[in-house]
Amino acid sequence: MEAKDFYVNATKKLIIEVDGKTYARHAIQIPFVNVGDDYDALVRQYVVPLWQSGDIVSVSEKIVALCQKRVVYAQDAQPGLLARILCRFVAQTKAGPGAGVPYKMQFAINQCGAPKILWAAFRAAIDKLRGVHGTFYKIAGDEVYGLDGFFGHDIEEYAEMGIRIPADPDGVCNKVFQETGVVSMIVDANALAQEILGKCDALRDWPDETLSRLIGDNPAGQVRQLTPFILIREVPQEEAAELEARAQAEIAARGEGAL
Repeated sequence: MEAKDFYVNATKKLIIEVDGKTYARHAIQIPFVNVGDDYDALVRQYVVPLWQSGDIVSVSEKIVALCQKRVVYAQDAQPGLLARILCRFVAQTKAGPGAGVPYKMQFAINQCGAPKILWAAFRAAIDKLRGVHGTFYKIAGDEVYGLDGFFGHDIEEYAEMGIRIPADPDGVCNKVFQETGVVSMIVDANALAQEILGKCDALRDWPDETLSRLIGDNPAGQVRQLTPFILIREVPQEEAAELEARAQAEIAARGEGAL
């Protein structure tokens, strides 16, 4: 597949420039991923036929965790009184309600214990007065910070299910590289930030900050685009304007929101 044929989600750009180089991003559409699906099979079916030497594939952490069955169900995280009280004080951001969802707060209590979560909430309240944000998650840890789901507004299947962070993301990427040659990274991306959770050894010389900038506008989208794989390919800078115009015209032709 050539860059001129890349698919771009509505309101997103095809082209991004990072450190003086120009990259095109192709949003790979796949069926909805369910708990226990075969991740390796998804890569072989949807990514391998498109991948070329020099490409980097960005992978949403959600589908890796779903394939690993790294989920928690609402029935196993029924909110207690403490969870219902604490979640009232959590501010919602553009990235979603976070621990403001009672099920997520109960997961935090189950994961860390009530004393640690109470301490995290207390420290967060003090720091908020000083204009410091993020303290709750820094104390609670990655498992609490990384929990998605329990929010069916955008994807109804996630209403009664929380999705944890994937296990051994570096190992997942290395296994794919060894078996297919595909160079990949697993990311947690939303409207506010992009975090590299894991990457294969072939990307060890790429700083995480540089890799995160390749997906700085979250080209996979935040709702039901069903494009968890983003194929990233360097293209000549002189072709960028024409490629972008073509991509935005295609979005408009689909009746969606072009930039």
